Amino acid sequence: MQLQWRIVPGQTLLHRGWDDACVLYNDLSGDTHLLTGEAMQLLLALRDGDVDPEELAAPELATVLDTLAGLDLIEPC
Repeated sequence: MQLQWRIVPGQTLLHRGWDDACVLYNDLSGDTHLLTGEAMQLLLALRDGDVDPEELAAPELATVLDTLAGLDLIEPC
Protein backbone atom coordinates (compact mmCIF):
# COMPACT_ATOMS: atom_id res chain seq x y z
CA MET A 1 0.00 0.00 0.00
CA GLN A 2 1.40 3.35 -1.05
CA LEU A 3 1.20 6.28 1.30
CA GLN A 4 -0.13 9.48 -0.21
CA TRP A 5 0.71 12.95 1.06
CA ARG A 6 -0.88 16.37 0.84
CA ILE A 7 -0.10 19.88 2.00
CA VAL A 8 -1.63 20.55 5.41
CA PRO A 9 -4.95 22.26 4.61
CA GLY A 10 -4.72 26.04 4.95
CA GLN A 11 -0.94 26.14 4.36
CA THR A 12 -0.18 28.82 1.76
CA LEU A 13 3.54 28.04 1.24
CA LEU A 14 4.83 31.61 1.52
CA HIS A 15 8.46 31.34 0.43
CA ARG A 16 11.49 33.02 -1.06
CA GLY A 17 14.28 31.13 -2.76
CA TRP A 18 17.80 31.58 -4.04
CA ASP A 19 20.39 29.19 -5.49
CA ASP A 20 19.33 25.82 -4.10
CA ALA A 21 17.64 26.93 -0.87
CA CYS A 22 14.33 28.45 0.21
CA VAL A 23 12.99 30.11 3.30
CA LEU A 24 9.40 29.11 3.94
CA TYR A 25 7.03 30.69 6.42
CA ASN A 26 4.48 28.28 7.86
CA ASP A 27 1.49 30.56 8.28
CA LEU A 28 -0.31 27.93 10.36
CA SER A 29 2.38 27.47 13.00
CA GLY A 30 4.25 30.78 12.67
CA ASP A 31 7.53 28.90 12.15
CA THR A 32 10.09 29.77 9.48
CA HIS A 33 12.09 26.97 7.83
CA LEU A 34 15.17 26.79 5.63
CA LEU A 35 14.51 24.14 2.98
CA THR A 36 16.45 22.72 0.08
CA GLY A 37 15.28 23.58 -3.41
CA GLU A 38 14.30 19.92 -3.84
CA ALA A 39 12.04 20.03 -0.77
CA MET A 40 10.40 23.25 -1.94
CA GLN A 41 9.79 21.83 -5.41
CA LEU A 42 8.18 18.77 -3.83
CA LEU A 43 5.89 20.95 -1.68
CA LEU A 44 4.80 22.97 -4.71
CA ALA A 45 4.20 19.80 -6.73
CA LEU A 46 2.07 18.36 -3.90
CA ARG A 47 0.10 21.59 -3.74
CA ASP A 48 -0.47 21.56 -7.48
CA GLY A 49 -1.26 17.83 -7.65
CA ASP A 50 1.69 17.20 -9.95
CA VAL A 51 3.05 14.18 -8.09
CA ASP A 52 1.54 10.74 -8.44
CA PRO A 53 1.66 8.16 -5.62
CA GLU A 54 4.26 6.06 -7.44
CA GLU A 55 6.67 9.01 -7.51
CA LEU A 56 6.13 9.59 -3.78
CA ALA A 57 7.05 5.97 -3.08
CA ALA A 58 10.58 6.52 -4.44
CA PRO A 59 13.08 5.67 -1.68
CA GLU A 60 15.09 8.84 -2.31
CA LEU A 61 12.05 10.96 -1.31
CA ALA A 62 11.44 9.17 2.00
CA THR A 63 13.74 11.40 4.06
CA VAL A 64 12.41 14.59 2.46
CA LEU A 65 8.80 13.53 3.06
CA ASP A 66 9.54 12.57 6.68
CA THR A 67 11.23 15.93 7.25
CA LEU A 68 8.33 17.89 5.73
CA ALA A 69 5.84 15.89 7.80
CA GLY A 70 7.93 16.56 10.92
CA LEU A 71 7.69 20.28 10.18
CA ASP A 72 3.88 19.96 9.92
CA LEU A 73 3.93 21.08 6.29
CA ILE A 74 2.47 17.87 4.85
CA GLU A 75 0.33 15.04 6.17
CA PRO A 76 -0.67 11.59 4.97
CA CYS A 77 -4.02 11.32 3.28
